[in-house]
Amino acid sequence: MGIGVSVFLIAVGAILSFAIDITTEGINLDTVGVILMIVGAIGLLMSMLFWSSWAPFAAGGRTAVGRNETYVREERY
Repeated sequence: MGIGVSVFLIAVGAILSFAIDITTEGINLDTVGVILMIVGAIGLLMSMLFWSSWAPFAAGGRTAVGRNETYVREERY
């Protein structure tokens, strides 16, 4: 799940929880909205944790090679 899907789930959950005032039998839209917001927040957190530029431990280390060298070697694990 990407960041866009996570934000979409949070938005749909917030709409179901706070903006819609419909009473239905058998399903509580407030509960469905809260569940969607929680799933979206967990997906957003997981996307951010495994995003390589945000978490340097996931992408490996970057080391400069030499003193006057103009390139950087990047190691990925």
